Amino acid sequence: MASRLTDTDRICIATGLAEGHGYAEIARQLERPTSTISREVGRNGGPGRYSAELAHLAARRRARRDRRRPADAETFDIPSESGRDPEVVRALAERIAALLNRDNRTPRTAARTLACLLLTDTGSLTAAELTARLRVSPGALSPALKYLIARGFVRRVPGPGRRAQYVLETESWFRSTLLACQGAATLAAATREGGDLLGPATPAGARLHDVAVFIDHVREELLRMTEQLRAILLPEDLGR
Repeated sequence: MASRLTDTDRICIATGLAEGHGYAEIARQLERPTSTISREVGRNGGPGRYSAELAHLAARRRARRDRRRPADAETFDIPSESGRDPEVVRALAERIAALLNRDNRTPRTAARTLACLLLTDTGSLTAAELTARLRVSPGALSPALKYLIARGFVRRVPGPGRRAQYVLETESWFRSTLLACQGAATLAAATREGGDLLGPATPAGARLHDVAVFIDHVREELLRMTEQLRAILLPEDLGR
């Protein structure tokens, strides 16, 4: 395993960037993978804002944070696939999982499971493979899989013995958008009804009617765009 970047390495990176060198050239000078340099620069402001001193301080903060965690907590163990750098794939999986957890309110283990499946070429893994890649127990994985299956993101395909495959649904994002539109329709109906009850001539009633009109317009546009994109991206599924 490659050693961590040192202060000297970071100074060389900053110097190389200032001189207009690319990541590959800097990596050769330091005898490091190009992905290590691109990840280091990307997580510290990018080529135009990279500072060796600030990058080292950020690395020290991450190291202190990591020491406070259990050894295997919140990490992926993703094997090399299609010649990809496992470290790059691992960092991407962590980023996608964090975004799903933060922005979509997806439970943490379910978000990590979905990220793991998204970054697998086959789009399918067994429970044993998922527990190994996510570094979680079968008991922790089970509710995550149930959550994803219930929402249409994953389906279970029986296999020999107990080796069932958990397969990423190709239409899952379209289905989740349609579910969101259904929720928006319910909210629009409620606000419209509220506006009628309060009276459209009153400020509160008029406000609720405006909210209903806005939600309905956005929902209809989103439905239209979703169907258009589905026809473009998944044309083979339309005849099913």
